[in-house]
Amino acid sequence: MASQSSGTAPHQKSNLPLSLLHIRDVTHRRPSNLPWVDVVRACGRFRLSLLQARRSRLLPSLNPLAVGDESPPPDTLWMPWMTQKALWGDQEPLSKIPFKIMRGHEHIVSSCNFCVDDTKVLSGSYDCTVKLWDAMDGSIVRDFEPVPEGPVLECSITADSRRIVAASYDKTVRAWDVETGKLLWKLSHETFIVSAKCSPDGKYVVLGLDVDHGIFIIDAKDSTTVSRIKDHHMMSLTACCFDPDSQRVASVSFDRSIKIWDVTSQTTLLTITKAHNNAISNCCFTFSGHFLCTSSWDKTLKIWNVHTGEFRNRGACVTLMQGHEGCVSSCRFARDTSFLVSGGFDKTVAIWDVEEGYRKLSLKGHNDWVMDVSISNNKKWILSASKDRTVRLWNIEEIDQIPLVIEHKKTRGLKVKQCEECDSPFSIYESDIFSETVTKCVLCRMNETDLSTEASHSSEGEASLSRESSPDEDG
Repeated sequence: MASQSSGTAPHQKSNLPLSLLHIRDVTHRRPSNLPWVDVVRACGRFRLSLLQARRSRLLPSLNPLAVGDESPPPDTLWMPWMTQKALWGDQEPLSKIPFKIMRGHEHIVSSCNFCVDDTKVLSGSYDCTVKLWDAMDGSIVRDFEPVPEGPVLECSITADSRRIVAASYDKTVRAWDVETGKLLWKLSHETFIVSAKCSPDGKYVVLGLDVDHGIFIIDAKDSTTVSRIKDHHMMSLTACCFDPDSQRVASVSFDRSIKIWDVTSQTTLLTITKAHNNAISNCCFTFSGHFLCTSSWDKTLKIWNVHTGEFRNRGACVTLMQGHEGCVSSCRFARDTSFLVSGGFDKTVAIWDVEEGYRKLSLKGHNDWVMDVSISNNKKWILSASKDRTVRLWNIEEIDQIPLVIEHKKTRGLKVKQCEECDSPFSIYESDIFSETVTKCVLCRMNETDLSTEASHSSEGEASLSRESSPDEDG
């Protein structure tokens, strides 16, 4: 009975895949009746079916545009970038953004930056470490030591990528040499330091202070004091940064205000009170230094013309809304100001069209808050640091060729042109009767208008003074 049962088993109805049935049939036959080449082919089919099944399970977890608790992050630390390009992105053909995941931190990743000509990535974390990564293969190049004794709140790097600074919750700021990893200096403070940014020229470091409500500017070489401004804001600072000329420092606070401090004259150049409806989380300058972007817990971002002071009459020149469903944590301009990137507590990274003031694309994939964002100088990569302990590297080189982005532009009736002033691309409505005559982006146009208005007011004032000072002909 046993032999009869085993003889008929291959012909019984089974739920096994065809590849497994083929393998079972092969094992029940005598080797003399079946060439070895067929056995090899059968095994190859079986291995291929397993690979396809594994890919089908992995693909949804690599979806950067559809986050859900049912899609855990991939088990593999790193996916090959070029050889498996077909696996990147969303299952939906309209939205595919390639990305990489960097794992190595054991707690919240609070800060991220590109450096060394976009070939390296710098990150700081609540696990009390500052790491340097290779952007190509995702490996950790260096852990900077000695490590801080508290969570790293922010790290920054000089423009020449030679020196980094990091502020930590142990009330200290440390500076390391990027090439050697050597600790250059350590500065202890009596209060918490919530922000630390290097000036573009590499000469200064500005620190945002918690209890003092102020900013502290030090020499980047030896940490000696340059300026210390207490009670600069009414409440604790959240962020501060230098302008591209390293002459002005912008700071934002829980008090919803924006302030700009002049390093040379040691004075406050401007103050914008009640700039947002909630705490302001971060700020960044355009590379011209004429505009400042602020992100807020009120779910919006605003762009201010700080060059002419026109905000005093009109407020923010651009308000970006409906991009995040929660607090906005960070913001960063592209080098040519053609787009803006922001991170939010809704676990997303938003890419904004600055010209038209709308969200171009939303990158989803993080499992927790996005704490910080950065953009490579060549505009091909976006970096995001998250509370989920990972850093993500997004490839946006072909973002304008993504069908979803094209559909958005068509829906809005937009076409892309190039600014004759700054050479950056900008969008304009095709239905606009002046579309053919508009040759400059919105920021260059606004700057031009503000300067002409300023010149007009100046000439009117000079004419008025001239009339007042001229003698009366009848007298």
